[in-house]
Amino acid sequence: MVLWGLLLGVLLAAVIGYLCLPGLFRQRKPQEPPLDKGPVPWLGHAMTFRKNMFEFLKGMWAKHGDVFTVQLGGEYFTFVMDPLSFGPILKDAQRKLDFVEYAKELVLKVFGYQSVHGDHQMIHSASTKYLMGVGLEDLNKAMLDSLSLVMLGLNGCSPDASCWCEDGLFHFCYNTVFKAGYLSLFGHTEDKEQDLLQAEQLFVEFSKFDLLFPRFVYSLLGPREWLEVGRLQRFFHNVLSVKDNLKKDGLSNWLYHMLQFLREKEVAPAMQDKFNFMMLWASQGNTGPTSFWALLFLLKHPEAMQAVKKEATKVVGKTRLEARRSFSCDLSILKCTPVLDSVMEESLRLRASPTLLRVVQGDYSLKMANGQEYQLRHGDKVALFPYLSVHMDPDIHPEPTAFKYDRFLNPDGSRKVDFYKGGKKIHHYNMPWGSGVSICPGRFFALSEMKIFILLMVSYFDLELVDPDTLVPPVNPWRWGFGTTQPTHDVRFRYRLRPAE
Repeated sequence: MVLWGLLLGVLLAAVIGYLCLPGLFRQRKPQEPPLDKGPVPWLGHAMTFRKNMFEFLKGMWAKHGDVFTVQLGGEYFTFVMDPLSFGPILKDAQRKLDFVEYAKELVLKVFGYQSVHGDHQMIHSASTKYLMGVGLEDLNKAMLDSLSLVMLGLNGCSPDASCWCEDGLFHFCYNTVFKAGYLSLFGHTEDKEQDLLQAEQLFVEFSKFDLLFPRFVYSLLGPREWLEVGRLQRFFHNVLSVKDNLKKDGLSNWLYHMLQFLREKEVAPAMQDKFNFMMLWASQGNTGPTSFWALLFLLKHPEAMQAVKKEATKVVGKTRLEARRSFSCDLSILKCTPVLDSVMEESLRLRASPTLLRVVQGDYSLKMANGQEYQLRHGDKVALFPYLSVHMDPDIHPEPTAFKYDRFLNPDGSRKVDFYKGGKKIHHYNMPWGSGVSICPGRFFALSEMKIFILLMVSYFDLELVDPDTLVPPVNPWRWGFGTTQPTHDVRFRYRLRPAE
């Protein structure tokens, strides 16, 4: 017994030593960025970083300047905070910064999907073909029909639909946009009532997974939470199985094209099920929360709401629903809404906080805009956090924490694209979708989803906060770095369908 205890002790010491050695002995070399290994061997700054990424990076930036390397859980991340220096990283002319392999590891861990050769390019190709142009027009029509079904029910507008209803604004937006988006992409059956019930069940389970998602990525779940994640994964793999979804009507060409590619690659059906789960999260994980922030900002800023309503009336016309009718709208108007476009861009600037990561392949020379060069090591990660370094930069965006619905409009009403930092025009002035090889391939459909939803809400409904003086809730600090942020708590609001005239 004593011998076994001694052996286990030696083994534990060896494992700890192996994990900690890189953190204990790594030193900054000439021309490398400032190195901050943190207070705990191997872990480094991991706990502080994961607790509140935004505040941690703000402190590191003030301490070390525009470039610094920090240790996070045995890995080294070099953060570049000067947006004028983003170009070489995003374009990567040296071809030494990899995103694809890192993404493969992440989706395997989170969704259980084992990537196959060429699928990253396939996703971008399918998205270009079916989430833009004519393909996007078809999906927009499906989204409008799905929103009618979700918001008005099976038989369209009912005679008593003009009664006030109360809900949490975050729950309402996330629930509505998620279900409509799911039905638009994954299709429907002849039984619309069952489709709605399934979509609601999916949202309930998706919300549970989404709540655990940030800590799941960081491997910070408790034992019961790990079991719950496993249950949720199995649930989605079953409900989104290809054998069932391929039988549905209205399955989007986007999803069908990607599944056809996997079948041609002889990917097992069980792995295709996991791919479907990954695509559901990728397509619906951010649109509902973004719609919440946009509507909340409009409700808190009457002048912005008035401007959007005025534009909606101009492009949609006066709207009243008759009994037993669904929403109707000429979706070509989505190209003629500069005010709403600015509102969406401003909402994303304020609340979208993606982290852009690249893995260094071979020693890499990073040249900054000021001429300074830094050497980065093979295997380290280069990271950009544009929310802090771009979206909140007062030089680029004066009063960066304020919601200004016309921030992205020129005086003549056209889209504003000229922004400056230090007197120099900046290309990357707003980066809610990422950039370069990691840019969101579904961004055009995602934006259309949200715009259709917002247009319907301001055109067909009366909206008001239950408490007009309620404050905009702060961001849940766990959500920094994971796409669109979410609030620490919901906000109550009332809505009613405007009665037919």
